[in-house]
Amino acid sequence: MWMWVVHRTTGVAIFFFLVIHVIDTSLVRVSPEAYNLIIGHYKSPIFGIVEAGLVGAIILHAFNGLRVIAVDRWNWALRHQRMLVWIVWGIFAVLMAGFLPRHLMNVFGGAH
Repeated sequence: MWMWVVHRTTGVAIFFFLVIHVIDTSLVRVSPEAYNLIIGHYKSPIFGIVEAGLVGAIILHAFNGLRVIAVDRWNWALRHQRMLVWIVWGIFAVLMAGFLPRHLMNVFGGAH
């Protein structure tokens, strides 16, 4: 049940990111100055942290989606759902552990 909530939450978060992304990217056609102003705000540490959350949401949503496909398709996956959930969280942890240090160094100015 919790993975159902996680999957829906990450899906909604990704959807809203895509809506904002389309709107701010289309702004370049209307007003390049406004576009540059918005993009300038995205370089702040707060948006860097939000960006890390977005990457986490994409990773969780993608691998949990594969788990859902497996459970819907194969009986063995249905019988081993708990193990597959732990595998999804393990993949999430490994990928975020590889991503976060470098990303946060860029966000907070540690990498030049």
